[in-house]
Amino acid sequence: MRAADRGQRRASYQQARSRETKHALVQAAVALWRAHGYAGTTVADICRAAGVSKGLFYFHFPRKEDVLLEVGVLSTRTAQRETQALLTKPYEVFAVVDAVLAGLERSMRRNPPELIIETIMEGYRYEHRVLAGEQEADPSLSPIFTELFARARTDGKLPAHVDTAHLAQVVQSLVSEGARHWAAGVYGDRRFADVVGTDIRALIAGIAGSGPAA
Repeated sequence: MRAADRGQRRASYQQARSRETKHALVQAAVALWRAHGYAGTTVADICRAAGVSKGLFYFHFPRKEDVLLEVGVLSTRTAQRETQALLTKPYEVFAVVDAVLAGLERSMRRNPPELIIETIMEGYRYEHRVLAGEQEADPSLSPIFTELFARARTDGKLPAHVDTAHLAQVVQSLVSEGARHWAAGVYGDRRFADVVGTDIRALIAGIAGSGPAA
């Protein structure tokens, strides 16, 4: 039993070290990208900043682009946690949407536009690989508002006929494209949260008012 316990502790320790190494690589990469740009940062630069070998880098990330995907995963998880926290108390659908969009905008403002655009484009390439059967889907990258819309339909805040999974997917597209356009300067002085929030309101109003499909 003691040997088994030691083995379990060793495995847990190794898993924790692995997570720490992966986190350190992501943190180092983001810091370098903010300072020097995505294109101007190499895998060797990231490894030096994180204090790890290239072998460890490629153990966690087969390509430099996979770090971008991990950044997208972390951003999505943060938004999902914020949504879940808001659903623990009385809520209104659009108030939750607005709060989460505002949080995303604050996060984006800390990063250069190039990094935002590259992260979104890598997310699109990931979706293409999943659809082509070249890669397993990561459940962490499910649409941000999936839980919100499903809960809202259950609570009568969305009509029963609304396909909430499809709605969440379409809204996710609005969020991704909105972030890309905002980073590219398409919106000028307008806030990301305002523009995308207005689009989401119009979409939901149209779906909710259309009635069930014949």
